[in-house]
Amino acid sequence: MAQTNGRLAGKVAIITGAAKGLGEADARMFVREGARVILTDVDRENGERVASEIGEMAEFRYLDVRHDAEWKALVDDVVARHGKLDILVNNAGVVELGDIETQTEKDYRFIMAVSADGTWFGCQHAVRVMKENNGGSGGGSIINMASIASVQGESAVAAYCAAKGAVEGLTRAVAVHCARQGYDIRCNSIHPAGILTPMVIEVGRQAALMRDPETVSGGPLVKLGEPDDIAYTVVFLASDESKFINGAAIRVDDARSVIAGNP
Repeated sequence: MAQTNGRLAGKVAIITGAAKGLGEADARMFVREGARVILTDVDRENGERVASEIGEMAEFRYLDVRHDAEWKALVDDVVARHGKLDILVNNAGVVELGDIETQTEKDYRFIMAVSADGTWFGCQHAVRVMKENNGGSGGGSIINMASIASVQGESAVAAYCAAKGAVEGLTRAVAVHCARQGYDIRCNSIHPAGILTPMVIEVGRQAALMRDPETVSGGPLVKLGEPDDIAYTVVFLASDESKFINGAAIRVDDARSVIAGNP
């Protein structure tokens, strides 16, 4: 049964890339705070497992964020069944190692399609339905997952930096558009440092940086954050507590992006 006193009570949310990692942590915390959550991913097996574990306030829907038609069908279905969409978390993303000289065209286009195209389509369809909330006066919160890679530059993942830079710029464009149109839809980006997720661990291993499950090297050992460190920020931005925060780029990185010499 839905909670009636959580920070997200009564809200309907879509979270992409929710079969594991940051998206899974977001989904679990959203439901604890009273939201109904639609978890989406291309990993059907893990997505269905996570939704089942969370309980009746969670459901899984297959979504390849690269395709506009799939986005339209999903968002229309959510509104038809639940009456509205209050929150969108554009969390889906991929990373492949490669600098500006070695990144392949195939990897570049895949990374850009998931993060940049997927976030574009998600924002477009979320705005389309969120502006009709509250009897037509609008309302909603869009949270886009960027990275400190779009802030400081990381040469070993050049295409990932480009994709997350696109996400950051799009976030501001959406925020300004919705503010000017009077839609009462907020759009903010989150910029995590390394977080202990399957994606980060795998990239660390590929780069021969991983020493143990808690740390990566690059000079001094740097402790990784935990998925809930990001989920707490996502919940805040999804809630009415952040109603005056719009177009912001919020770093959740333990000062990593401002420490001189940080890898």
